[in-house]
Amino acid sequence: MDLQGAVTIVTGSATGVGAACAQLLANKGCNVVINYSRSANEAKATQAACENAGVETLLVQADVSSDEDCRRMVAEAMEKWGRIDGLINNAGTTKFVNHRDLDGLSAQDFIDIYSVNVIGVYQMTRAVAPHMKSGGGGSVVNISSVAGVMGGGSSIAYAASKGALNTMTLSLARALGPEIRVNTVCPGFIQGRWLRGGMGESNYDAAVERQKTATPLQRAGTPEDMAEVAVWFLEGASHVTGEIMMVDSGSHLGVAPLTAR
Repeated sequence: MDLQGAVTIVTGSATGVGAACAQLLANKGCNVVINYSRSANEAKATQAACENAGVETLLVQADVSSDEDCRRMVAEAMEKWGRIDGLINNAGTTKFVNHRDLDGLSAQDFIDIYSVNVIGVYQMTRAVAPHMKSGGGGSVVNISSVAGVMGGGSSIAYAASKGALNTMTLSLARALGPEIRVNTVCPGFIQGRWLRGGMGESNYDAAVERQKTATPLQRAGTPEDMAEVAVWFLEGASHVTGEIMMVDSGSHLGVAPLTAR
């Protein structure tokens, strides 16, 4: 995909990985739909940063768990530009609950998390698909988590939702080819306010240090690290679909013990 003059929707792009994706796209000349549900001030700051890169933007408040909102966001993008080339499904939610605390999650918690992390992705993809196909093709990138592969993360409900998203990536890649590629990025630990707020300051700081010492690459990931891979799936991976890529400093590998030679 040639990003110069293209149009990409990035859900949940007020902060974090979504904002980093939007800004990287803008730096490459791609017009961007910036979506938020509650963080209006942060979304406006992301919009300003993208426009400073010389591209056009559209700011849309929408809840991806609402099909009506998903279709409205897509319709506004089509009205403005007449095309949609890319979609990064980044919007996500969780509830931080120790995995051993089975009573800490209710059925409604699962419903709320799945509504955004799984159903929202499906609804957004369904809404853009006809426009991508009529335009000659497109690319969808889902932001999942290594929790969906390893069963860890902020809660069992979150891990289960990301596992479902990973499976849905395979289904959508089959269903939407050959015109539309569908791939997924599975971040590991990402530095930023989302984890800092959910884990608490001391636990967060300790986790950052663990990432720097207990992973093969000895790095704690940043939103920009994740955006780099997500945007590559849009512009560079022309022969790749149905891929689920873990981007976690190798934490899923563990640290192999040293052996004498």
